[in-house]
Formats: sequence, structure tokens, C-alpha cells
Amino acid sequence: MGPATLDAANDDVIEEKKKSIVTFGLTAEPVVADTWLTDYDSLYYNDNDQYWEPPVDRHLLANLTRRNAQHGGIVQSRANMATSRFVSGSMTAEQIGASFLNLVQFGDVALLKIRNGFRQVVRLFPLPSYRTRVGKDGGAVVLERNNQLKRYKAKDVVWVRQYDPVQQIYGCPDYLGGLQAALLNEDATKFRRKYYLNGAHMGFIMYATDPNLDPDVEDEIKEKIQDSKGVGNFRSLFVNIPNGKEKGLQIIPVGNFESKDEFMNVKNVSAQDVLNAHRFPPGLSGIIPANTAGLGDPEKYDGVYFKNETKPLINRLVSAVNQDAEIGGRLGLVFDLG
Repeated sequence: MGPATLDAANDDVIEEKKKSIVTFGLTAEPVVADTWLTDYDSLYYNDNDQYWEPPVDRHLLANLTRRNAQHGGIVQSRANMATSRFVSGSMTAEQIGASFLNLVQFGDVALLKIRNGFRQVVRLFPLPSYRTRVGKDGGAVVLERNNQLKRYKAKDVVWVRQYDPVQQIYGCPDYLGGLQAALLNEDATKFRRKYYLNGAHMGFIMYATDPNLDPDVEDEIKEKIQDSKGVGNFRSLFVNIPNGKEKGLQIIPVGNFESKDEFMNVKNVSAQDVLNAHRFPPGLSGIIPANTAGLGDPEKYDGVYFKNETKPLINRLVSAVNQDAEIGGRLGLVFDLG
């Protein structure tokens, strides 16, 4: 091989080194990353602390109300609708509201019997479902600070549960079918916020064709671009193709989130899914009607929703409390169901 041939080979190596790009990222995002949170067959018993672990992560259920506007508002509204019918009983109106909020949000609530010096039940108090677990004997275990546990015997607790056909130790929220829609709604909002924080642009491509571009300068340019403004999804790209031709590099977008206004479609569809999961009528949810026909008579919606959803929720609480052998007479719960 002659000198000319070696020089040509070296030129090819240099040429290849100059053809470089910075990638956006190759990490795949799982489509159903949270499936395990709602997919269960049996419950796990914690032998160390002697209580049953809940079937669905309670931190997720608590956090979800603050991550989705529709879901959080509907959960609170359902609790308020039931609380507004309260007349009298062994709890205050505030405690009744807390009981319904726990019952709707987590699927169950434990009511602690408060006794006097003669061991007679004088009132009930709702334990926070977020930190309450079912004990081995059917009682309640409350997780306190510093890994401390507060235990209550089964005879001192009244459990109110939304029925779960998979297991009967805990209750189960009835809105889990809308969980992914609620999270999608949040993701769309975060994506939009990133778009504006980024300066309302999708990044840029710096395209160079100079065969004499110094490698050190090229590296510096790439470093500057990588460190430049661009939040989360929004990245810029530098490409150097020596002696490249016009339109030798093109970007064909798969979808345009802005011009096609997919943001509104995602928000509207996911919001509707959340409403469906709660069986909550749009006319009571604060949604602005998209047409001149409006959303109908809210009083009629309220009447139907009370009959089909709120009244059964109240009856579940009343039945569990009033059928307890130690509770009766003036301690029984009374609601206006007319």
C-alpha cells in the first residue's frame, strides 16, 4: 500500500470522526407503568407489624386528588353531598364529612368507639384511612410517627367498606378505572407547562457542513447546546456533516402537540373518563359546556345522582354504625334521605 493510499485512508477516518450527532435519548417509557398499583389477586400479611397491607397504594390514592383537578374536586363533592344530609348522631358534622371523604377516597373508613369510665360507647371518631390498617384480629392499626403503631381491638372499631369482589379485608375505591386517565390529564398539563417554560419552542437543529470545522470547536458547540435552555422534553440538536448537501438532513415530526391542539383533546377526553369513573354528571362538575345547548338542569342531575350514588353511600355508613350492638338510640346516625 503506497503513501497516497494511506493518506486517503486517514482522510476517511478523519471524515468519519467529524460526522457526529447528539442524541435526544433512547430510554423507552413503559405504557402501563402503574399497572401493579391496581392489579392484585390476594393481600400480603405483614408478619412483623401484624397487619394486612392494603391492596392499592394509599399514598397514590391520597396524592392523586392533588394531581388531577376533576378527580380531586369530585371526591370532595361526593363527600360533601353525603355530609349535607346529616341530621344527628354519634359524630359531629365535621367528623361525618371526614368519614365520607375517607370512604370515597380510600374505599373504607374505621370508626373508633370512644368510651366513658363505665366502658360505655359515648361517640365515634373516624380514624385516618391513609394511615389505618386492618389488624390480625380485624381491629385497626394506625401507623404513627417514628415507626410507632397504635392498635385498637376489633370490638372497639366499626369498619365501613365499599365492597371489593377480590378481597373482603379492605374496601376498594370505585373510581380505579379512571386512574390512568387522571394521570394522563396531569401529564398533559405538565407537558404544556414545560412548553411555556421552555420559551414556547420545541428546540432547534444546528446544521453544519464545514469540513474544516475544528473538532475542539465542534465539541464546545455541542456542550453549549446541551447546557442551553430546554426543559424536560425540549432539547436542541447539533449535527456536523462535512460537505453535506442541502436538505441532506430532515426532521419529520410524528405529531405536533401545538398546531393540532392535541392538548385540548387529551384534557377533554381524560376529564370525561374521570367523570365516567365516578359516574358524576358533567352538569354538577363545573365543566363549561362546549355548545349552546348547555348541560341541562343541574337540579334534576342532583336528584338522580343523590338517588343512585349519594343515598347508597349514606346507607352504607348508617347500616354499619346502627347495626353495631353497642350503638343505638341517640348514638345512631340520622340522615335526611327524603
